[in-house]
Order: sequence, then structure tokens, then C-alpha cells
Amino acid sequence: MYPDLSYVFHALLGTQPDNMLSLFKTFGLLLVIAILSAAFILYGELKRKADEGLFEGQKILLEPARAASWGEILTNAFFGFVLGFKIPFIVQNLEAMKRDAADVLLTSDGNWLVGILGALVFGGYQYWKGQQRAKSKAQAKEVTMFPHDRIGDITIIAAIAGVVGAKVFALIEDLPAFFADPIGTFLSGSGLAIYGGLIGGFLGVSWYLRGKKIPVVHVLDAVAPALILAYGIGRLGCHFSGDGDWGIVNELAQPSWWFFPDWLWAYDYPHNVINEGIPMDGCTFRYCRHLAAPVYPTPLYETIMTVIIFSILWAIRKRITIPGILFFIYLMFNGVERFLIEKIRVNLKYEVLGMQLTQAEIIAIVLFLIGAIGCFVLWRRAVPARN
Repeated sequence: MYPDLSYVFHALLGTQPDNMLSLFKTFGLLLVIAILSAAFILYGELKRKADEGLFEGQKILLEPARAASWGEILTNAFFGFVLGFKIPFIVQNLEAMKRDAADVLLTSDGNWLVGILGALVFGGYQYWKGQQRAKSKAQAKEVTMFPHDRIGDITIIAAIAGVVGAKVFALIEDLPAFFADPIGTFLSGSGLAIYGGLIGGFLGVSWYLRGKKIPVVHVLDAVAPALILAYGIGRLGCHFSGDGDWGIVNELAQPSWWFFPDWLWAYDYPHNVINEGIPMDGCTFRYCRHLAAPVYPTPLYETIMTVIIFSILWAIRKRITIPGILFFIYLMFNGVERFLIEKIRVNLKYEVLGMQLTQAEIIAIVLFLIGAIGCFVLWRRAVPARN
């Protein structure tokens, strides 16, 4: 496994791990790739739909000659405060940063004095830049904006809302720990629930789209293939870092017909990032444990299934003419995929109507039902129009 980039270079070039490259965590890098991949696909789909006339361009008046608003100044000042607050703390805790960057970045510890200086510098610069802009007396101009022109805003909102949603759902799974230390648990870099991320991202982006008067239904259809592919890439991050999102112990004997690599049947996740399992002989690195009994590599299974689902959605996206159907099909596929994989994953179970279900299984069932009902309702509404 590759907890961070130093282990990747160790595997490729034989360099010593646990160096400064440890700052770049494997899961984080693949999460960024997942977000960028989703943004790339969503941009293309939104542009295609705009070309088909499904989106109306919005006239926006750009006023380059105005001074900076208080909102812009305060936003820049806040950014400067965060940088000044955290950078000295990071420098003083480089070893902890190399072990777990999120645990250092997402704490309330920092340098208040440098943070305040950073806020003054960044806020003052924004104010000065606005004054210079106002003196230029440049003419205002009108531009036409389509949804794909706002892909940067949509991506940032989806990422932030998604992380918050993932954290909230992870906290719900362990409420005693949250109540014991609310701030510390919430700011901890560990613990993210993928469904919470999807729901949080959906709510955040929906709020943004409604504010900009952009038809949500067409954006949902456009984002469906992007979401499932990003999910699969994110699961690669879980696998290659060994973050604990693996399956139960695989006690079945490998069948004689199995022609795939052995690690795809059962894997012991050496050098996993959470250091779970038993010590590895002769290993002196920071991450020197592997699981005592090989488990199902469920992140890889999910990646394979998501690629198949993405291919199906991509193939049918232009053939479906009823708005919203493609997104509801995505929900159904997503629900089935996650419900099935949960049967061989390690997760906390709840008692629901006499059944033992995980949080993900409950949400998967709800998503499938929403998808099925949504497809039926939209199809029924479209039938009279066609007749």
C-alpha cells in the first residue's frame, strides 16, 4: 500500500519513504483527481446541453471599474488569516504533518498574531486593488453566462459541501465520541462517509443553482456520469492508501477457475495508512503493519462496478429524452451497487424493522426507491405529452 507519495516513490525508485513527500497523502491526491475528473465531465455535458438549447444564457453585467466590496475584502482577509494562522503551526509540527496532514490542518491550533497580520495584509491588498481598479475607469460590459461557465463555482461548492456532509454522516455513526469531544472530533482529519459527501454536495450545489436560476434537473442529468466515475476514483484512493474501507475476512478458498491476480481475491493491505494489523517482518518504516487475515478488497470491486455503471450511463445519456430520468437511473445503480458491496464490508450495523442494516445499506435502499419512483413518475408524466 501507499499511505503517501513517499511510498509510491519507494516502490518505483527505491527511495527512502517517510520523507517530505509524506505531506502528500495518497487518498487526498486521488480525491483531488476524482473531483477534477467529475468537473471535466460535467463541464462537457453542461456545454453539450447548452448547445442543444436546454439552458438559456444569463446576461451578466461586469463592472471592472468598481472598488472592492466589503464582502471581497473580508473574504480575502479571512483567507489571509487562515494562512497566517496555520503556516507557523505547520512549520513547528512538520513531523506530525507528515504523519497525518489533515489532523494538523483541521485543528483549532495556530498562531493568532501571524493570523491577524495575514488578515490585514490580504484584506488591505484587496482594498488597494479595488481602488486601483476604480481609478482605471474601465467601461462595464455585458456578458452571457451559461452553466458550464460556472463550473469553477459548482466544483468548489460541491467539494466543500461534500466534505462537510461526509464528516457529519461519519459523526452520526459514532455519536458518543462526538459528544465527548465535539470540536476535536469534527475537526479531526479522520472519518468521512461517502454517502454523506454525495448528499452534502447535492444540497450545496442545488442551493447554488436555484440562486442562479439554473434548471436543476438538466444539471442532475449532466452530473450523473461524473458522480459515479468520481466515486470509483475515490475508492481507488481508499484501496491504495489502505484507509480501512476494506471488506470482511475472505475465508473462502480461491476457486480453480480464478485467473485474476491473487490480491483481487483476498488482500492483507501491507503498509496500510491506519497501521492496522500485525507487524511486518524487517520493516522499519512508519507504516509497517498488514492485516493478519486477508480480506475482500472491496474498494477495487466498487471501482470495477462504478466503471461499468459509468459506461452504461455514458452510452444512454443521449438516448434518454425525458429530463431527470438519467439521474434517477444513476440513483438506482448507485443504491444496488452499494447495497451489494455492504454484504462483504466491515461496517457498524443498526436494528431496522428486525433486520441488521448498515447506514450505507439504509441510504442505498432509500436511493434505489427514490430512483425507481422518480423514473416511474417522470415516465408517466411524459406519456400523455407524447400521445
